[in-house]
Amino acid sequence: MKRVNIKYLIASLILILSLALGSGCIYVETPSPPPSPSPEVTAPTSPEWTLPPAETQNPPLPDLVSVVAKVKPSVVAINTEVVSYDIFNRPFTQEGAGSGWIIDKDGLIVTNNHVVAGAETITVTLADGRTFPAGVVGADPLTDLAVLRVNDTNLPEADIGDSDELRIGEWVLAIGNALGMGITAKEGIVSRQGVSIPVSQGQTLADLIETSAAINPGNSGGPLVNMAGEVIAITSAKIAQVGVEGMGYAISSNTAIPIIEELVQKGYVIRSWLGVVLYTVDQYAVFRYKLAVDKGTLITEVAPGSPADKAGLAVGDVIVSFADKEITTAQELIKAIHSSQIGQEVEITYWRGETKNTTHAILIERPPP
Repeated sequence: MKRVNIKYLIASLILILSLALGSGCIYVETPSPPPSPSPEVTAPTSPEWTLPPAETQNPPLPDLVSVVAKVKPSVVAINTEVVSYDIFNRPFTQEGAGSGWIIDKDGLIVTNNHVVAGAETITVTLADGRTFPAGVVGADPLTDLAVLRVNDTNLPEADIGDSDELRIGEWVLAIGNALGMGITAKEGIVSRQGVSIPVSQGQTLADLIETSAAINPGNSGGPLVNMAGEVIAITSAKIAQVGVEGMGYAISSNTAIPIIEELVQKGYVIRSWLGVVLYTVDQYAVFRYKLAVDKGTLITEVAPGSPADKAGLAVGDVIVSFADKEITTAQELIKAIHSSQIGQEVEITYWRGETKNTTHAILIERPPP
């Protein structure tokens, strides 16, 4: 028997099938037509768009050196001695430090009231190293301002600027006797304007300028100056809390100058007076004195013969309205009194126990301190 060639048989079958089915089963790869040419792109000889030119250049940094050179001669270091008493009523002397600035060449110096309050002795050291004893011309605890005088003339007085012209972000310098180590300068900007902060019960400093310039103990009373070397505020306070930085406050010059002028002329500031000591009603006061209201201002003292005394007000009363204005805090009442005219008759609504009452008082000039 003849052996069949398998490869030959398969090839023959493929040939027969190809002839039967036709050429449609044969796939011939043909080259793809060439792509149509892309339109030619050429860069314009004169581009229509370019980077816009800078309209303005960054302003130059301020010349702090020149500002310090101008202002520093008028800034003074203030050192005080205050007699205090220990728990056994034994006297001891405490030393304090602050700052000030010369407002008049004949020896007038502006500082904070809290720098010199209660001081037995006050010493002023000028930038040139000369030291003078100083006396208090006048002080106003409410605005924390005081004026001192030294016995000398032809002193380098500071220029005073318009605090209303300040803008947020403007450069300022705080110059003063930081930590009692001599006159130093710290730079910063104006962070806020028209700020009010409470500094004690019944006292709120108003129209303050907030600055990021570093304020340290001893800076109090020193000038905050603009880049023209003008005093535009008086350094007074700072927020001293853990995690808080760059929040110092200064009394604006436009608020301070009228007060300073009165202190120089009269030794105190003339204001309307009711004759009471006040405490803002809080939950402690409500519980302690069993008050019928939880808002208002509690009277803790009444001066004998004062308008409040003549109007029948007494310790323990809670004033809730003054001259048709609702009163919720001691500061609101103090502001309302000072906003009234000397000789003005005002209506006062108050609670005494469970009873709501109304009285009238005629305000008088506040007695000299």
